[in-house]
Amino acid sequence: MKLDRFEMERWQSVFEHRVRYNLSESGVDPLSLDELLELTGMENLGASILGYGQSNGSDKLRERIAALYDNVTPDEVVVTTGGAEANMAACWQLMEPGTPAAVMVPNYMQVPGLVRNFGGMVRPFELREESGWQPDLDQLRAILDDDVRFILITNPNNPTGTCLSSESRRGIVEAAERAGAWILCDEVYQGAELSGIPTPSMWGEYERTIVTNSLSKAYGTPGLRIGWIVAPADITETLWARTDFTTITPATLSDVLATAVLAPEARTRILARTRSILRNNLPLVTEWMESHNGLFSYHPPDAGAICYVRYDAPVNSSVLAEKLRAEKSVLVVPGDHFGMDHYLRLGFGPPVHELQEALEKMGDAFAEVVA
Repeated sequence: MKLDRFEMERWQSVFEHRVRYNLSESGVDPLSLDELLELTGMENLGASILGYGQSNGSDKLRERIAALYDNVTPDEVVVTTGGAEANMAACWQLMEPGTPAAVMVPNYMQVPGLVRNFGGMVRPFELREESGWQPDLDQLRAILDDDVRFILITNPNNPTGTCLSSESRRGIVEAAERAGAWILCDEVYQGAELSGIPTPSMWGEYERTIVTNSLSKAYGTPGLRIGWIVAPADITETLWARTDFTTITPATLSDVLATAVLAPEARTRILARTRSILRNNLPLVTEWMESHNGLFSYHPPDAGAICYVRYDAPVNSSVLAEKLRAEKSVLVVPGDHFGMDHYLRLGFGPPVHELQEALEKMGDAFAEVVA
């Protein structure tokens, strides 16, 4: 099995704890354990037994995840160690060597890398900036045939922060039905909509659908490393069996805390915190960009603490990102990591004072490269 490197993840993993300002993250400022306990009203955490937990997630946690969807039972839920394991298990289930997958681009590049690592082929279909980062459905239909195993989408999207329109969703489902392909939908930013209106899940729109999600982005608890897969009951057992070869079981304390996070009242409070951060911070980024006299262009994100920014400066995005890291101690994600030069993915989830200081330093860097 070859290794197609996950460049963005490696960039973040090496440097995110070695810079003063981390704008590479796509979630909001994480909760502390004290904050989480206060928001959930948990007590007696110290009585938790640190044995192996139920390996597909505790019954109560799977009940609470199932309740987030229409017509889902706990038996159609597999809890995983983060969204990364959820995506890996789902891709492992769907992929066969030598077969193609239709992949929305730009996208979070874990699953395209997995497709290649499993010996498959990536057939891209593009989100068009001129249409507000909606997919080119004609292009999708043109690349589908009976060999395509699945269509990968991320909704809300990473890196653009855009939600699929109802027309786009309908077009993707119709294309999948004609080709007999599965849909694999990563919904990790669901719940982090600036409007407060939840993005509808792809679950229930088409029988050959698998959705993945986690507590990392909308819930501000990436350190819990809790994700999940929702899939038809006839393949859930196999998906669960695949995790026997990876992590075996979610961390016991993480399962306990995740169950508390997804209690209805606690979930409402935590998502309200997330949306408050997004609504307070995005104007700081947009005002900063607009103050630079046409240097930047962008489509306002619908969800997530990410803004995908095009810049008009004579410097490669990876070179620019390295300059920001090495000289300004600011970490951003270069567009090269999504196959698109002259873009940056800016995370705007940090505390306000950190975000403002980071933007000032970025302004200094751009002044130097365009001088």
